[in-house]
Amino acid sequence: MSQSEFLFTSESVSEGHPDKVSDRISDEIVDAFLAADPLSRVAVETLTTTNKIVLAGEVRGPASITKEVMEDLARKAVKDIGYEQEGFHWEKASVDVYVHSQSSDIAQGVDSGDNKDEGAGDQGIMFGYACRETEELMPAPIAFSHGILKEMADARHSGAAKGLEPDSKSQVTLQYVDGKPVKATSVVVSTQHAEELSQDEIRELVRPYVEKVLPEGWMCSEDEFYVNPTGRFVIGGPDGDAGLTGRKIIVDTYGGAAPHGGGAFSGKDPTKVDRSAAYASRYLAKNVVASGAADRCTIQLAYAIGVSKPLSVYVDTYGTGQVDEDKLAKVLQDLMDLSPRGIREHLGLSRAIYARTAAYGHFGRTPEADGGFSWERTDLADAIKKAC
Repeated sequence: MSQSEFLFTSESVSEGHPDKVSDRISDEIVDAFLAADPLSRVAVETLTTTNKIVLAGEVRGPASITKEVMEDLARKAVKDIGYEQEGFHWEKASVDVYVHSQSSDIAQGVDSGDNKDEGAGDQGIMFGYACRETEELMPAPIAFSHGILKEMADARHSGAAKGLEPDSKSQVTLQYVDGKPVKATSVVVSTQHAEELSQDEIRELVRPYVEKVLPEGWMCSEDEFYVNPTGRFVIGGPDGDAGLTGRKIIVDTYGGAAPHGGGAFSGKDPTKVDRSAAYASRYLAKNVVASGAADRCTIQLAYAIGVSKPLSVYVDTYGTGQVDEDKLAKVLQDLMDLSPRGIREHLGLSRAIYARTAAYGHFGRTPEADGGFSWERTDLADAIKKAC
């Protein structure tokens, strides 16, 4: 195949996947601290396995968020996801909390002072991406993979889909012609299910959610529609496989369609540029595409721990740009302060908005009235158009 004609695949995992259970618990802890004190510092990891939840990490914030509070938050998250199974139960699982105060060495580098602005919470590189493949300006394979699992989860929670259990995965392969997606060539869905359901019953239970998400006429052929290809998926979630915070970073971002800096998001407060600068780079890339300055855009930001300004701002429009990329990089830095403080204030990140990001992607979501998914706004598009 030529570069203009190819197949591309992305996967998603549901809120009940072991790693996503861990992400959700970690982000519930972040939200609790930020709700009590917007200047809290949080870096909390979660391990989940058979009837066991372990929290570990570093925090600096109000003493009201005790170990008992963290345990309660973990149980409520697991209950909300829907786990009341013998091997993983929100009430019966044991919860161990090993969370301690943040290192003073890290705090010294991050905190603002008389002669310095707030520094980055770590070194690293972050990428943002946007394209015209969907209304949300996201790559289509990951958008459809998320959409299928979200539809299934909503049906499970409402009771409309009897027999579906929390753990599931999806994978969508699309054919691209002239660089644009035109149809699905294969779809894979594996979902945990009630023991009494057969593979054929699960296949027909899942089918309408796939057909609802894919554009009309895009459904793959029947022999390329794989549902529970192993034949049985009764034991799932943390009982079937251990989960860890931050292991699904490609699922969280662009499904492999764009570069990734390597840092995870969940469990981190917004002084950690792994999270906040990834949101900022998506915000800028999306606004570039929304402005008409390009059809595709990748933005890279780089930071050093304790240093407020980004070390570099890189823009790539893949030959689709209407504006010189160096000029575009300068315009974006004029329009948004890309220091950790500037990002946090511009996007309103110091609030309890993170538990909702833990499943179905951090990007391509709808901005919410309370500031959730603020990085999905396109309020800079007109300014970019005018400046360019």
